[in-house]
Amino acid sequence: MILVHSKALSRTVKVNRIIDHIQGSQGGPTIVFFGGVHGNETAGVFALKEVVEEIRNKNISVNGEVYAISGNLGALGSKQRFQHEDLNRIWLQDRIERVISTKEIQHDEEDELGQLFRLLQNILDTGTPPFYFMDLHTTSSETSPFMVLNDSLLNRKFASNYPLPIILGIEEYLKGALLSYINDLGYVSLGFESGQHDDSRAVENCLKFIRYSLVLTQSVNIPEIEQQQIKDAISNLSSTPHRFYEIYHQHDIDHNSNFKMYPGFINFQVVPKGKNIALVDGVQLKTTKKRQIFMPLYQDQGNEGFYFIRPIPKIWLWLSKELRRFKVDHILVKLPGVKWRDGKKDVMVVDQRVARFFAKSFFHLLGYRARKFDRSHLIAKNRESASRPKEYGNAAWYQK
Repeated sequence: MILVHSKALSRTVKVNRIIDHIQGSQGGPTIVFFGGVHGNETAGVFALKEVVEEIRNKNISVNGEVYAISGNLGALGSKQRFQHEDLNRIWLQDRIERVISTKEIQHDEEDELGQLFRLLQNILDTGTPPFYFMDLHTTSSETSPFMVLNDSLLNRKFASNYPLPIILGIEEYLKGALLSYINDLGYVSLGFESGQHDDSRAVENCLKFIRYSLVLTQSVNIPEIEQQQIKDAISNLSSTPHRFYEIYHQHDIDHNSNFKMYPGFINFQVVPKGKNIALVDGVQLKTTKKRQIFMPLYQDQGNEGFYFIRPIPKIWLWLSKELRRFKVDHILVKLPGVKWRDGKKDVMVVDQRVARFFAKSFFHLLGYRARKFDRSHLIAKNRESASRPKEYGNAAWYQK
């Protein structure tokens, strides 16, 4: 058990790895909330503790199971993002296998990884589908609440039920994220960014998000009038339009670089051409054209300085859905410079010296996450191959 302090609320609470586990009636879903995967982001922990206490104190009927889980316990106790390495960047298969099979632990975050992995496996082994995984975060800059998720059609369909801005494509830039690992197992998984770290509104926004998620997944039984009140509350959370956006650029901070974001930038802000946005090793970094900025860095820890995003046209979303449905990707491997990596047929290797016309954006349409393998090759992994839509087929949101 550790003590977690909220600067926003001027309160301290005691939590374990499992903040609470509510076992409800059989036949319902298994919904898992993570809070504090980054130790300086405490809003989710406090909101989860309040919601589960509310369920118990009011004897609210639960369908299935609800888990509230603390992420990086050591970092939460020491009031920092992480102690040695970002826990939300090490969910990589080789790291997991080393930690689990050899028990070779190099630092505190790998110990946290091992504990969380074993807990996750136990939930999947003993729980009843459908499974939902929600990761609660806050940001270093001011922001309207928003959601981030891997762009599988299952994720996209579920997330579209939230009247919030939705960011796609972050998994191409953040390697080793917890939600990417879970999504690669085929389950619905999404992140919610509720506000600025030390803003009390971030806790309140988390509360509304958790309650709405419990209603949307039919995890709780409450009167219809209360359900409507919860829906109305989340509808008013964000001042940014409810639509899909994609990330198309990340500014990486070199380990030996001195990066400082200029003050005043907020999420979704449109920045004009020629605007100074950061100081990098004493040199001003300016926008080369009009940009929409996302997650500007205003904290000491972190390797991502900022992102650029853009809205995704509805026709583009529809086209990507249809192309994936008809598995157009299987035609591509008949073209020069494109081949399957192995017999699983879920990863393509693209030689861009031959297939020069295949850019990342094209693979996004087909449901692939594309990363540079070397100077001339792309590795494109299918986001849809592991997806488990049949497990969600009876859910009310899926049948809409």
